[in-house]
Amino acid sequence: MTKAPGIMLKGQHRIGDRVLFDTDLQIPAAQWTCLLGRSGVGKSTILRLILDLETGGTFKGSIAATDGMPLAGRISYMAQSDLLLPWLSVLDNVCIGARLRGTAPNIGRARDLLHRVGLSDHAGQKPASLSGGMRQRAALARSLFEDRPIVFLDEPFSALDAGTRADMQELAAEVLRGRTVLLITHDPAEAARLADQITVMSAQGTQNWPPPATAALREINAAETLACQARLLAHLRGMAA
Repeated sequence: MTKAPGIMLKGQHRIGDRVLFDTDLQIPAAQWTCLLGRSGVGKSTILRLILDLETGGTFKGSIAATDGMPLAGRISYMAQSDLLLPWLSVLDNVCIGARLRGTAPNIGRARDLLHRVGLSDHAGQKPASLSGGMRQRAALARSLFEDRPIVFLDEPFSALDAGTRADMQELAAEVLRGRTVLLITHDPAEAARLADQITVMSAQGTQNWPPPATAALREINAAETLACQARLLAHLRGMAA
């Protein structure tokens, strides 16, 4: 893996005559940034802008990596929907990126990731046979399989029960160590546990929120984690009032 850069996004995004957001977002290199904010404020649009995907609006501003190199080809992306190809097996879905690039996938690594997300017994099945939570874990395995320095995760644990969510958070933190990760979440507990930088987004822009002083990945029930979670939740509820 090449060295992970930071990302700078500054500018205004409009949908028709409405300003969706006007922001100056700094995503530090080789750290986890958790982006929170009320629904519809433009969090997923941020990801799509950086990925150069259609957003349904217009953006005036700049997007750049801190190393001055193009971002194209350096980002692994897990969308809100799992986007599993229904005609492929779970294993083949995990390996699809390599196959599309014309390279031989590391099947052993793919199987290991499926084991770690609890889907070894389902590797040969089609996505239609999986539950929503299993499909999300398959999509997570696919994203982790991609050896990219930058990783975008859009609510990657939202369909999981509490215990599985904690397990998958720990797996992602381990596998993505040293990557530049942008995680969109609605869960203050998730941000308090995983983030090196917590960024709260509103129509007025973005502001950084102090994470716990301890290093991520934090214990779920640690006093610092719980205190950050409570303060962040109160702030987010105030924004929605």
